[in-house]
Amino acid sequence: MGGGKKKIGEQVQTTYTDRVVGKFGQFGGMFDVSFFKDMEKPIMVSSVDGVGTKLKVAVECGVHHSVGVDIVNHCIDDILVMGARPLVFLDYMGTGVLEPDVAADIVSGLAAACRHAGIALIGGETAEMPGMYSRGEYDIAGTIVGVVDEKDVVDGTSISDTDVLIGLASSGLHTNGYSLARKIVQEVAKKSWDDPFPGLSKTFGELFLEPHRAYTGVYDLLADDTIKGIAHITGGGFQENLDRVLPSHIDARVDISSWDVPPLFQYLVETGNMVTDEAYRTFNMGIGLVLVVAQEECDRVLQSPALAEYGPRVIGRTQSGSGTVILDGQGI
Repeated sequence: MGGGKKKIGEQVQTTYTDRVVGKFGQFGGMFDVSFFKDMEKPIMVSSVDGVGTKLKVAVECGVHHSVGVDIVNHCIDDILVMGARPLVFLDYMGTGVLEPDVAADIVSGLAAACRHAGIALIGGETAEMPGMYSRGEYDIAGTIVGVVDEKDVVDGTSISDTDVLIGLASSGLHTNGYSLARKIVQEVAKKSWDDPFPGLSKTFGELFLEPHRAYTGVYDLLADDTIKGIAHITGGGFQENLDRVLPSHIDARVDISSWDVPPLFQYLVETGNMVTDEAYRTFNMGIGLVLVVAQEECDRVLQSPALAEYGPRVIGRTQSGSGTVILDGQGI
């Protein structure tokens, strides 16, 4: 085993749980699912995603660990909204010429995020395709598989016209809106990634590479049907994600003045001369996950220790309607 492969193998194996079957380097990853027998009707939930053009920032900054974290956390959130707990993760990396240190940094981020969430990184593929990528460039994608008992699926069907929307803070841009954000910073503002961001002790590059947040604390609230619906605010923003959990006869009204928009988003909107609808459709604007709960459960959810690190706050309400998202107030 080469030095680079050995280093990657060591990282991967730190994610193994007692349910992993076999060893690193096999043609396929195996996972013991005999515990499914304890569920009434286990439902497998899977998702695949990438990091998008955030990778351009990583390459230009020479920082690769965080995008490994990004791909895992993004995928966790995509199945968490269904109530599913993650079990295994598989990754793919495509590049022109493999740079072992870069690959090792990416996998270290993958492994760290998997360990934090108790996920086994049971497989992956690295493809060298000269001519497909410029030197130093690469793409990564990840696939996650989780499980939820059918009776515990969170699908929004129980949402009524008197429920409350609770927003959980994002850690930054997460993994969406980077093509426009990069253009605003590099072409409109003429900034470099190592330039200090106005008023903060971080550079533009550091803010742009802040890892996607995984909202694993939400799992503590899923056992008793407190949460009626969950929306991951990714590509498409509020308008094209929150509506995915709404029944066809319910609208969601989001009060965009109910939270302080973080400085990075204010900068991008003002410098890019963006209108409100475009801003909240492109970026998460400081809210990465939205929970829909009954009015009588609102205070308990807001005060839950499991959500404290996400700064939960009421950001809107539901009403009778046609399954659309309405933005109210002045955000920035």
